[in-house]
Amino acid sequence: MKKILVYGSYGYTGQLIVERAMKQGLQLLLAGRDEKQLQAQAEKFGLDYRAFSLDNTPALDSALQEVDAVLHCAGPFVLTFRQIAEACIRNKKHYVDISGEIEGFEALAAMDADAKQAGVMLLPGGGFDVAPSDCLIAYTAGKLPGATNLELYIKSIGSGISRGTARSGIENSHRQGRIRRDGKIVSVPNVWDSKLVDFGRGPSRLVTMGWGDVSTAYHSTGIPNVTVYMSFPKAMINGMRLTRFVGPLLYTRTARDFIKWLIGIFFSPGPSRKQNETGFSLMIAEVSDGTKTVRAKLRTPEAYYLTALTSVEIMKRILADDYKPGFQTPSKAYGADFILQFDGVQREDL
Repeated sequence: MKKILVYGSYGYTGQLIVERAMKQGLQLLLAGRDEKQLQAQAEKFGLDYRAFSLDNTPALDSALQEVDAVLHCAGPFVLTFRQIAEACIRNKKHYVDISGEIEGFEALAAMDADAKQAGVMLLPGGGFDVAPSDCLIAYTAGKLPGATNLELYIKSIGSGISRGTARSGIENSHRQGRIRRDGKIVSVPNVWDSKLVDFGRGPSRLVTMGWGDVSTAYHSTGIPNVTVYMSFPKAMINGMRLTRFVGPLLYTRTARDFIKWLIGIFFSPGPSRKQNETGFSLMIAEVSDGTKTVRAKLRTPEAYYLTALTSVEIMKRILADDYKPGFQTPSKAYGADFILQFDGVQREDL
């Protein structure tokens, strides 16, 4: 029977994914650096595991020979994606991750030819970032061929942030904000722009964010100008503005490692199970061609829970030989309606 390697399986999101995958009857091989955590998780589910660092190329290659595809869950992905993706191409195995990091998306897109030659799919962003938004964007863009501008608005309600997400944010803090202009990704200051957006419950303040769709929306639709806005608490927005002035003090390796250590002490692992069950997210995609504007809205389950749903479904399809070789986005691989199959997802035209 075909099998999946889940690297970083014992992290907060990795655990949600393993639980979902087991309920779906998938065969898993757990992997990561921490043997103690792996052993405990493997014993709980009756699974095999392999403990190794991604710098241990022979161990990575050996583990890949036991499986058909990899679901990569160990961030910060900017530090980990390349080792696994290159090993997947080398060993002719499919690669999926749950990253939302622009640098990884763009680097994987550059591996497209090598992946096609190997006959494997590289699909980053298989979780909340960017599967639901990518599908919404593809749907909206399909209603206005020739659109040149895209704005994406995101608001999460009743959720939280995991340690892994926070650490990834710190690891990427020196990159500031990003937008896409004339097909190219450009850096802008944090909180470069803000807008009041009404998702149906009154206006919310949103600020620009270097979200993964700045990369993937262009690959999915060809729209050359992309800006993503996200809702944050006022105190967090003020803190983001402050990084414009004190940010350089945080950009050293020593400072980033120290802050990530503090996150491990003071942050909870992630949202509670109740938040997983009751939280939700709202997204609006707005595309225009200079004269006409088209908008659509999506409601999804809580972000981390949805990540488990979407990433496991992608792996199920890969194991059923439903995949496209080369670099793919969720909507390019499985269509704009892929997201609609999950309970709690609602899409509407505005």
